[in-house]
Amino acid sequence: MFDSLDHPHGAPDLNLHKAPQDASDRVALRVVKTMRFFADAFFAKRYGHRAVVLETVAAVPGMVGGLLQHLKAIRHIREDQGWIRELLDEAENERMHLMTFIKIAQPTLFERWMIFAAQAIFFNLYFFLYLFAPKTAHRIVGYLEEEAVVSYTQYLAEIDSGHQENVAAPQLAIDYWRLSPDARLRDVVIAVRADEAEHRDTNHGFADQLAAGKAS
Repeated sequence: MFDSLDHPHGAPDLNLHKAPQDASDRVALRVVKTMRFFADAFFAKRYGHRAVVLETVAAVPGMVGGLLQHLKAIRHIREDQGWIRELLDEAENERMHLMTFIKIAQPTLFERWMIFAAQAIFFNLYFFLYLFAPKTAHRIVGYLEEEAVVSYTQYLAEIDSGHQENVAAPQLAIDYWRLSPDARLRDVVIAVRADEAEHRDTNHGFADQLAAGKAS
């Protein structure tokens, strides 16, 4: 079961990329690359603000997947193979990412409206995608998390180069990730990046199980 406090930050392979295995995987990758293009165009190197908006959306898949897996387990009167808790933990972890970055980069009024619109659109699209094509849904999240790892690596480089101020970590982040009392933004980004790599591996793993017929 995923727990952001159970793995050493930075331990996952940060360069992992899941090569598409079939047409649905290629569609999933193309969708994510398109989303990445628009995010780069709008936010450029405003990584804190990018994190605020994107983490709002990132908290949706785990909650949707957990809900639908919960309902499926009830309908079929069967065990859920640990998927429900894993997905709900993912949603909570992504929410904590959001709450942390809100403390670091206060969203503008326009970004707050973007959050409302993006969440409303993405929730409905992802709900029906997961309902009818759960394997593709998990693959999209896996590829989204691959891009998240890239984005946080770039954010870290901006901090290390001095282009982004290495401010003090919010107390919320210090408590959640059990960081040292004098932790800085750099420590937070490393912790968040490790979480995203974990979500990447989990969702690609779920997609693989569905593709192999080992889960339903």
